[in-house]
Amino acid sequence: MMALATLAHAQSMGLGLRRCQGLTRQGDSCSAGSRPPFKDGRGLLQQLLDLGPTPSEAEVSEVLSLQLANLKQNTILSAEVLRSSARQVPPGTVKHLLSFMLDKQIVRDRFTYNAAISACSKCGQWQLALSLLSSMPDMRVLPNLISYNAAINSCSKGEEWQLALSLLTSMPDLRLIPNEISYGAGINACSKGGRWLLATSLLSSMPDMRVMPNIVCYNAAISACEKAGQWQLALSLLSNMSELQLLPDVISYNAAISACEKAGQWQLALSLVSSMPTVSAIPDKISYSAAISACEKAGQWQMALSLLSSMPSLNVIPNEISYSAAICACSKGGQWELALSLLSSMPVRGVMPNNICYNAALSACEKAGKWQPALSLLSSMLARRTVYDKISFNAAISACDKGGRWEFALSLLSSMPDMKLTPDAFSQSAAISACGQGGQWELALNLLSSMTGMTVVPNDISYNAAISACEKAGQWRPALSILGRMRGMKATPNDISYNAAISACEKGMQWQLALGLLRSMPSARAIPDSISYNAAISACETGGVWQLALGLLSSMLEMELLPSTITYSATISAFRKGRQWQLAFGLLCSMPDMGEAIPNEISYNAAISACETGGQWQLALSLLSNMSELRLLPDVISYNAAISACEKAGLWQVALSLLSSMPAMAVNPSEISYSAAISSCEKGRQWQMALSLLSQMPDARLSPNLLCFAAAVLACVTCSRWRDTFVLLDDMLGFSLEPNPFTLSTLLAECEQRGLLSTEQKLATAMCLTQPFAL
Repeated sequence: MMALATLAHAQSMGLGLRRCQGLTRQGDSCSAGSRPPFKDGRGLLQQLLDLGPTPSEAEVSEVLSLQLANLKQNTILSAEVLRSSARQVPPGTVKHLLSFMLDKQIVRDRFTYNAAISACSKCGQWQLALSLLSSMPDMRVLPNLISYNAAINSCSKGEEWQLALSLLTSMPDLRLIPNEISYGAGINACSKGGRWLLATSLLSSMPDMRVMPNIVCYNAAISACEKAGQWQLALSLLSNMSELQLLPDVISYNAAISACEKAGQWQLALSLVSSMPTVSAIPDKISYSAAISACEKAGQWQMALSLLSSMPSLNVIPNEISYSAAICACSKGGQWELALSLLSSMPVRGVMPNNICYNAALSACEKAGKWQPALSLLSSMLARRTVYDKISFNAAISACDKGGRWEFALSLLSSMPDMKLTPDAFSQSAAISACGQGGQWELALNLLSSMTGMTVVPNDISYNAAISACEKAGQWRPALSILGRMRGMKATPNDISYNAAISACEKGMQWQLALGLLRSMPSARAIPDSISYNAAISACETGGVWQLALGLLSSMLEMELLPSTITYSATISAFRKGRQWQLAFGLLCSMPDMGEAIPNEISYNAAISACETGGQWQLALSLLSNMSELRLLPDVISYNAAISACEKAGLWQVALSLLSSMPAMAVNPSEISYSAAISSCEKGRQWQMALSLLSQMPDARLSPNLLCFAAAVLACVTCSRWRDTFVLLDDMLGFSLEPNPFTLSTLLAECEQRGLLSTEQKLATAMCLTQPFAL
């Protein structure tokens, strides 16, 4: 009954039954006298092949019409032509052949019906196959096992697994015993339909039906498991074959290797490839390509390259799939140069790169931020007329984004419509991000607003890129505005959205807003992470609220969020601003005991600065010394803080020693380094040394700034070198520097004490010009 319902369903679709029962048209008996009849189907088959890959229906009909009488009289010949055509001629030709034979009522016995149903699978005509099967009883032709097997196979190739199973289960009701071919086609149909449980169930039920599974059945079941990612079951089936004395072939192994590849089981995939020769299954391109892809998914780029390079020595020629998998492996491993080398070597080895290979190489360049090679590859694709797509352009735009070339990113985006490509959300998001990297936050917002006009719906990534662009520019207001608009635009803010907005508030010195955003995240179903807390702690640091920074650090520990080096560094910096050197020093010392938070240069710089602010010069020097012991390279910030600590303590010799040691540590002193050292000389009444340091600055390619001159002036005044102070004043003016009120006041006091009335009057006039209300 189930079979009758299935076949009735096929008939209700208006399929080819009328062709089988149609009236004879005028001209059916047209003369075949222009050509003698063929004794077998080979001659007719050759004529059909000579028509080329895409003949018209009229061309096929013309060839067949010349042999019409012969085909009608000789049903064995007709069946042979159908079977041979299904194997050798293009699908379109087979479709026209079927149409002709049905229209001329050539299909009328079991041989021709079975051959026609079988041919349907070649040209994707599963509906016609079912229609032919259902029409056989009406034509007084009883379907047999071959008829049903051919129909099940047609349904399988048409991915109609329900119909295939319906036919299979109905066979016993028609006194037809399914054989291994029936089950193999049914299992294959389930495999194509993604029904691995049904496929394996059919396989396991075969012995109960007194049908022994063959290698085709097992291969179809393993393939079903492969498609569903059931790698363990695929390997179990492969192992069962040997127990049943079925010798697995290359198809069996390829399906199992592919199953391991999908699951990232690269070691098992390699083991299968190496074991194939022991069962006389020679690995082919598919075997190696799947194994290379398994290595790619696991990030084993070296092993992927090793497999690719070994293929020629084993008489296996790599193809586009092999190369694209290896290029992808290099891309994941950050080996963009190797990826480009593989791509360029393909034509030399007789393999022309396709768009998948190019896109894989573009992705490698994109991940490494190598925008120039990416643009070169895209240009090469266009020049060689290789098919390009959105993926190609998106990778190039993203490469420009990571390489900080927002102009090129926008140029690529704008050129996509000319290439008949419609930018998608990824294209726009990458361009928005590129604008953000280049500090072009206004352009980023314009791109975001233009997406709706282009019928491209912005997604979370688009909005996050725009918020991040505002964050980088310190534009906290538009960042918060975009965050607020996301829900109204059916986009859900996530932790990335909030983190960028909190960071924008931090840069804009809006610590209250930053903390408010952090507190609101759980209610928005965005779980705060370490990045969220780090940004909020940095906001507290810029706002000088060290107590809140400490509270946030404690909250992280309560939430079992592991503070990072960035977390501790930001908190130490908050202590520095709050003049809490003890807390800063204590937190730095506790970092090694806090898991993976290893102090870095930023952590030490913040702690040294905290000690400098607290007048703890010994600790500052000790920390600077510890950096070298921990293989941390002190930078100019480290030295400046230590020199400043010595300056505050009046340790001019130590300050000068630190300054002189900087070049040996590959650290170039800055204006701050010299001003702190000069100030230390002032406090130590070393006016000659102060003037010497000032004169050395141009040789160090540094222009003395106002702080350097002010410290030198004060050093001379302290030591009663009043003539030198006015020389310094002239030097300041020579550097186009206007003395600040403090320096002018110092010089005025010196003039008054020395009785230099004319100079005092000039200085007073200058002071009134620079600060009118100072006097």
